[in-house]
Amino acid sequence: MENKKSTSPWAWVPSLYFAEGLPYGIVVVASVVMYTNLGLATDKAVFYTSLLYLPWVLKPFWSPFIDILKTKRWWIFAMQLLIGIGFAGIAFTIPIKDFYVQATLAFFFLLAFSSATHDIAADGFYMLGLDTSDQAWFVGFRSTFYRIANIVGQGVTVMAAGLLSKSMGFSMAWVIILFTLAGLFIVLAFYHRFIIPRPVTDAPKLDLKASDILKEFGDAFVTFFKKPYILLAIFFLLTFRFAEGQLIKLIPPFLMAPLTEGGLGIATEYVGFAQGIMGIIGLTFGGIFGGIIAAKGGLKKWLLPMTLIMVPNALIYVILSVFQPSSLLIIVPCVMLEQFFYGFGFTAYMLFMMYVASDAGKGNKHQSSHYAICTGFMALSMMLPGMVAGQMQKMLGYQHFFIWALLCTVVPIIAVLLLKVKIDPAYGRKEVKEKE
Repeated sequence: MENKKSTSPWAWVPSLYFAEGLPYGIVVVASVVMYTNLGLATDKAVFYTSLLYLPWVLKPFWSPFIDILKTKRWWIFAMQLLIGIGFAGIAFTIPIKDFYVQATLAFFFLLAFSSATHDIAADGFYMLGLDTSDQAWFVGFRSTFYRIANIVGQGVTVMAAGLLSKSMGFSMAWVIILFTLAGLFIVLAFYHRFIIPRPVTDAPKLDLKASDILKEFGDAFVTFFKKPYILLAIFFLLTFRFAEGQLIKLIPPFLMAPLTEGGLGIATEYVGFAQGIMGIIGLTFGGIFGGIIAAKGGLKKWLLPMTLIMVPNALIYVILSVFQPSSLLIIVPCVMLEQFFYGFGFTAYMLFMMYVASDAGKGNKHQSSHYAICTGFMALSMMLPGMVAGQMQKMLGYQHFFIWALLCTVVPIIAVLLLKVKIDPAYGRKEVKEKE
């Protein structure tokens, strides 16, 4: 592996996964806050930003071509430049008063597409740029820097927008933040262009014919949809976050909305702190705890309990909408607790995707492609509920919307009850793996 010894993984793994996580946080959460700050109606802001999940939904369709065309290093460099251009484009078009929504959304889609493609290239390069021992060693660090990027994208940027708006208004505040992010990604692109290694295995596959590519691509999809339990699996993948997919888009507007409109009326900077910083800390610890627990009993044992733990998520916001507390000492722990439950429960979802991709732990030659298809359904499970969430809130108001979200938690429970009998009891149990 060329240049492997000359470049320490510490020089590029943390920055690469920071670059992977930051755009996603901006697209998924900060975009809703930005449009709300700029005066766009909540239902429209939620609908438009939910559409931005589309590149992650469609990612499995072009991921094979990232493996074939050019090198992973080239894709990383090109996509980080495009991400920088996307941020700059949003910043340039925010001041266009009569056309800012359409213009900024076009650049948001460029940002989302570039980010989704960057995910493919970065994850692929991680396996090429490190040997197996380093891959295992750095897996925790890459996740940590991805989470730090989410804190910056969902928390720090929103807090900065709230603080800057006090002296220059929200429009100029977001322009400055987005131009800063654009500059950051241009610097990251050229930094990674020169610093990340050049493994000999990172090369375009020029010997493959187009017919061979299409055949392999089609075979991966056909074998995925021929799995014996696939319809139940897809139903579960699409409905597990049926409630959470609606909540995640409405939480920032709810926190910011005036008391007279059923919200909590807190300032933008506190929304960034509550959801973007403390919420992600809760999410992270919930995921860690969920992983530890799941390893002790396996997927089949914990699938239903981890699905049931998602029920309190909506209940927390029902309670907040009824009592409308003004104290951050109440609001912040509630947001953090909701995200902890989500992180804990989502462990089962991630394990199930691995289960489906590996054909119940038996392995198959299309395992990576099958997992990519699962991630497409995962993104779709957030996109579709998010698209209807704004309209539901507009019709029902915040309090009744959260009650609706609470009722929606019944759907994944039904999916689990239908699916649970299909799962191998041994899958995911640490003690079984050790014996094997």
